[in-house]
Amino acid sequence: MTMGKKVAIIGAGVSGLASIRSCLEEGLEPTCFEKSNDIGGLWKFSDHAEEGRASIYKSVFTNSSKEMMCFPDFPYPDDFPNFMHNSKIQEYLTAFAKEKNLLKYIQFKTFVSSVNKRPDFATTGQWDVTTERDGKRESAVFDAVMICSGHHVYPNLPKDSFPGLNHFKGRCFHSRDYKEPGVFNGKRVLVIGLGNSGCDIATELSHTAEQVVISSRSGSWVISRVWDNGYPWDMMLITRFGTFLKNNLPTAISDWLYMKQMNARFKHENYGLMPLNGVLRKEPVFNDELPACILCGIVSVKPNVKKFTETSAIFEDGTTFEGIDCVIFATGYSYAYTFLDESIIKNKNNEIILFKGVFPPLLEKSTIAVIGFVQSLGAAIPTVDLQSRWAAQVIKGTCTLPSVEDMMNDINEKMERKRKWYGKSETLETDYIVYMDELSSFIGVKPNIPWLFLTDPKLAMEVYFGPCSSYQFRLVGPGKWPGARNAILTQWDRSLKPLQTRVVGSLQKPRFFFHWLKLFAVPILLIAVFLVLT
Repeated sequence: MTMGKKVAIIGAGVSGLASIRSCLEEGLEPTCFEKSNDIGGLWKFSDHAEEGRASIYKSVFTNSSKEMMCFPDFPYPDDFPNFMHNSKIQEYLTAFAKEKNLLKYIQFKTFVSSVNKRPDFATTGQWDVTTERDGKRESAVFDAVMICSGHHVYPNLPKDSFPGLNHFKGRCFHSRDYKEPGVFNGKRVLVIGLGNSGCDIATELSHTAEQVVISSRSGSWVISRVWDNGYPWDMMLITRFGTFLKNNLPTAISDWLYMKQMNARFKHENYGLMPLNGVLRKEPVFNDELPACILCGIVSVKPNVKKFTETSAIFEDGTTFEGIDCVIFATGYSYAYTFLDESIIKNKNNEIILFKGVFPPLLEKSTIAVIGFVQSLGAAIPTVDLQSRWAAQVIKGTCTLPSVEDMMNDINEKMERKRKWYGKSETLETDYIVYMDELSSFIGVKPNIPWLFLTDPKLAMEVYFGPCSSYQFRLVGPGKWPGARNAILTQWDRSLKPLQTRVVGSLQKPRFFFHWLKLFAVPILLIAVFLVLT
């Protein structure tokens, strides 16, 4: 087949692999540049942090379950656990790359040093991409660029926010440099930050360290991967019906439902974890051990650090943690694309402005796309798969973007909505199902729910009331996968299969009607009593 436009893809992680495959589906000619010697990006574990690359600790497991985080035409093996160790994800990505024949399009150990508009960009939309390998620098012209380098690369280390830290005599580092707990045996450790990494590290260290304290400025909801009746949390919570209720119920009822879900396992107020504003839909922390560690006294939660001394931390409530050996900053990451002129994707207020989190809206030609620059309760793999499919069609010219005015209006509208749901406009967080439906509608792959109820009610019930799994976005339209319908109808079988190591009865699948009935039983009863009394 004659290849079309040449596309440079920066990074061979999840987003990069999705982009290579999407380009090939559209007849484009991809060339992927990967700084390391392997695919996987964030999921490729290394025993030391490498400059310019994402870094994970050895014990990282997924927060999304396997049925919700697969490529939509490539399910995980039946025997893979629901929540997987990073090595399992790497195994899956390698199998996907080989199955789709993607490896031959990747240039490993190649660093992208600059991406610049060509002088005739206004008419051609082309880019000069400069790379470095083995000390040699090369430049090439590409018709388009897909940035897939992730946003967990450059650590946010706010040392200036903590008076006295320069006098602290213990060890101090960012969580990206944490790898395993052995070296902290018998130590007293302060973890700053109540995100996923901070809680994972704190609970892991609690089994070897003398004492672990977590300092949190604003608190967070902490939920378990194990949801009602032992099912994976995301297969129960991320549903089209649930999203409909959240976005259409009166705010007071929607907020009540949300807080009831978040507090279902334990009362966060009692554990010092309660968020300052509990109704904001910020991404919760997924940790199965933290409440037990707090109950057992091996992890304590404290407010923000007011100041440090040579050996201790004084918190804003006046209490002190003495004899600290180590401070670990689990304070997230900042966003940077060092190879790109920042004015391309940022506005005058230094905010990254992207239409649907993918396209810079003010360029003369829409030939650069950022893949993977969003966060939601949903998994990354289905998200970047859909983003890259859309981007490839825009680059090819079979899908056009709205006018600049319409794109800017959409961006501003989304910012206002983010302020309401997440507390700040610049967050990467978005409403998963709403976002996926927006992207899928652009390329004609959004499932038509009313039509499904008319033509295939069994499938429609699973699509609407069941988990919003990635298979839904390969049911129809370009890139349709013949196995999508069966994958949706059998997703619970694959989810329960790895649990059947000791068979004691038939598989018990969830009944979503009774799940929602139970959730609404109390308010329905109260309304009924009110109507009777009046």
